[in-house]
Amino acid sequence: MSGKLEVSFNSPQCGWMSIGFEDGASEFHTTTAHTPHEFAMPELLQILTALLDAELPQNEYLLKWNRDPEEFDFRFLRESDSLLLEIYQYPTGKRDVSEREVAFSHKGTVKDICSSFSETFNQLYADRETDEFEFNWRQPFPHEQFEKFRGRMERGHS
Repeated sequence: MSGKLEVSFNSPQCGWMSIGFEDGASEFHTTTAHTPHEFAMPELLQILTALLDAELPQNEYLLKWNRDPEEFDFRFLRESDSLLLEIYQYPTGKRDVSEREVAFSHKGTVKDICSSFSETFNQLYADRETDEFEFNWRQPFPHEQFEKFRGRMERGHS
């Protein structure tokens, strides 16, 4: 049985960032690039914010993330208060579904999974100036999406 999801997005360096997911039963670590899916981080925050709203009809979200040449899909599937996170890895940018592999899978509550991401984003935000986030990630910190997500976390999910 898996435990609490631990999410880590480490300080970016030269346009790359080490990310990791662990839950006691499995783990996945990789280094991701800031391109070609340059909006992956703000989109992730938008997805997490939407998942906290049980009133929204959309229950499945797919986020494209990259490493180069490998690429990843983060799939979020909400069923009531339960959330499944799956990370698929593709060997190339072609995203051939027949070649993808499940690199990580975790099921928990929407609240617990979003809380794990919240801890990570709060740390990235706190360290953004020390780590020279925008220079090292080669993109701006997604302030607007982060503030919406943080506000939604503080209000709790419905």
